[in-house]
Amino acid sequence: MRARVMDRAATVVLTLIAILIIGTLVGLLGFILTQGWHKLNLDFLTSPPDIVNAGGGIGPQLFNSLYLLVLTMLIALPLGIGAGIYMAEYAPDNKFTQFIRMSIEVLSSLPSIVVGLFGLLVFVNMTGWGYTLFSGALALTVFNLPLLVRVTEDALRNVPRSQKEASLALGITKWRTIVSVILPAALPGIITGAILASGRVFGEAAALLFTAGMSSPNLNFTDFSFGSPTSPLNPFRPAETLAVHIWKVNSEGLTPDARDVADGAAAVLIIAVLLFNVSARWFGTWVYKKMTSGSN
Repeated sequence: MRARVMDRAATVVLTLIAILIIGTLVGLLGFILTQGWHKLNLDFLTSPPDIVNAGGGIGPQLFNSLYLLVLTMLIALPLGIGAGIYMAEYAPDNKFTQFIRMSIEVLSSLPSIVVGLFGLLVFVNMTGWGYTLFSGALALTVFNLPLLVRVTEDALRNVPRSQKEASLALGITKWRTIVSVILPAALPGIITGAILASGRVFGEAAALLFTAGMSSPNLNFTDFSFGSPTSPLNPFRPAETLAVHIWKVNSEGLTPDARDVADGAAAVLIIAVLLFNVSARWFGTWVYKKMTSGSN
């Protein structure tokens, strides 16, 4: 009887905790969306911001955030997945491997402002690039590598050992086993890690203040040259992202509708992250089915 009472009490407590978490999340999202929903229109999403007059948009900042996300993941994913494969399948159990794990843990605990200062010193000043998209992408790569490495390693280790042993027993090489057997089975976990890293990239502000900058040139979206200073595809230009723009408008905004612009930009940021998470999960499931020859 006592065990049943304890079981029901634990169930009630855990259910209330889950409801509290979900309610907090829904309330937070609802508040942000309701505050900024009235600003969401095509002109706001595509027009450049105005420093003095009301009615500016977030077009360049939204594009910069998406472009920075692509650049960062192009750099971070191969490094993170490669390091995760090494740690899970090749790294011997010795003091050097333990040192690598400790370094990853230390790196993952660094505040983003510290990563930004490191990026300012190395990627901005020492390289001579200045405030650029590429500097921001490298700083965010450093920021997200520990997450990608750990998630990849855990996903690979969670694959049933029997699958690997069966492949090796058929005479398939270790690398071929990793690529065609272990990686497809671990792909959902790796995709989850990539989603988490992407969300951090899209919403990061502190590290980008010191690397990508707080301004953006007048972009010419008909210019696709990688070397033009006004080309949106030039990775070596300053680029104020959406998260940085929200901080800047709230702290330094001079326009009469600064609060409305910040609320609208925050709503766009939330919607973009939600849409990206949903589409990435769908894409990960689709890729997993294709790689494992699954069917609906």
